[in-house]
Amino acid sequence: MSTINQTPHAPETPEAGTRQAAMALAGQANADDLRAVLARIGIDAAAEDLRRPETGLVMVRGRIGGDGRAFNVGEATITRAAVRLPSGETGFAYHLGRDRTKARLAAILDAHWQRAAARPAIEDALAALAERRAAEAVLAARQVAATRVTFFTLARGED
Repeated sequence: MSTINQTPHAPETPEAGTRQAAMALAGQANADDLRAVLARIGIDAAAEDLRRPETGLVMVRGRIGGDGRAFNVGEATITRAAVRLPSGETGFAYHLGRDRTKARLAAILDAHWQRAAARPAIEDALAALAERRAAEAVLAARQVAATRVTFFTLARGED
């Protein structure tokens, strides 16, 4: 019985790294954000489902301190989808959670990203989305910090 090493590794080509970065940004978005990206670029969401979106479980593995022996942390719900565009490009997406629409839209975005003509527009739209989400995260952090309560204890001495 053999095991498959599923540790992340460096992409084989710079293009693969760019594609991974684009899909990472798509993974942080929700379905409405992905619809907005497709609409902003003018991409039609029509595609043939090679693998219709389906939800399942994966085992999450971890290591103590990052270098200890691997162990099973638990299971995580993921949704995957695979689509083919009428022009032949194939897109894939795997996302945490149960949002099938998000997985399908991300797969469509991945397929269109493979077309060199659409790539710059998709990357710009995803970068704008990432900037907006980062600004929202800073605002949320400020709101939390504004309501922070710091507790302290005075030494009362010996009673």
